[in-house]
Amino acid sequence: MSRPEAPKKGGRSGSTPPSRKRSGSSRPGPGGRGGSGKQGVKKTGDQIRINKYIAAAGICSRREADQLISAGLITVNGKSITELGSKVNPGDEVRYNGERIRTERKVYLLLNKPKDYVTTTDDPKERKTVMLLIRDACSERVYPVGRLDRNTTGVLFFTNDGELAKKMTHPSHNKKKIYHVFLDKGLSGGDMKKLAEGITLEDGFIQPDAISYASSENKREVGLEIHSGKNRIVRRIFESLGYRVDKLDRVYFGGLTKKNLPRGKWRLLTEKEVTRLKMNAYE
Repeated sequence: MSRPEAPKKGGRSGSTPPSRKRSGSSRPGPGGRGGSGKQGVKKTGDQIRINKYIAAAGICSRREADQLISAGLITVNGKSITELGSKVNPGDEVRYNGERIRTERKVYLLLNKPKDYVTTTDDPKERKTVMLLIRDACSERVYPVGRLDRNTTGVLFFTNDGELAKKMTHPSHNKKKIYHVFLDKGLSGGDMKKLAEGITLEDGFIQPDAISYASSENKREVGLEIHSGKNRIVRRIFESLGYRVDKLDRVYFGGLTKKNLPRGKWRLLTEKEVTRLKMNAYE
């Protein structure tokens, strides 16, 4: 199932919503006139909110799920549900745009991405994708969280947990990233100072959280700490001062590192790591 684009406020998704037949003013929902069994939501003690159910299936975050519900794109047992806060039973048939949503085991996976792989689930140009590298990791369908350029290597996180994915990528959560940058020439002291003080790019001002030489003997290698998730931001920072990034390796992302993980290999996160990520224990 493809990850949905949340509809804009006041609008609908570009996809055609499922048919919504209504009788009079009846609206299904908790305690509403939706009938029972397959024709509506019957109350039980195990009910959960629909947005939580959708997020648990890895479709999107709870907030995005609320937008799908408001837009009329979610049905329960064949009935459209548009009331936020509505609940469903574990056995109810919940569909998004006509496709059934199924909850599944949550998977949290870390890959040390090599070069020449694009960070997408599929590629129209038929280039190699990172999904090839984790195809034997699990039966559940997981998604890359955030993106790395085709030629950028290092830490890449995958999950089917929509809530955590949002937490790792949304700017409001301010997740730290550290890169090992390899330049085509040594970075001058003057340019190092300029970057430390911040520079203005075509899409606004940007200031690294920290920058230093990776080695006192080799000024072509630089360590860069940054919170911004803008497209190609690290490459553009150095290009603006006349440097070419020959190699870029992400060594840290929101608490995750590639320590003891060879290039091109993956591992499942430990329960402790997952708990700390969910608690926002890391920057």
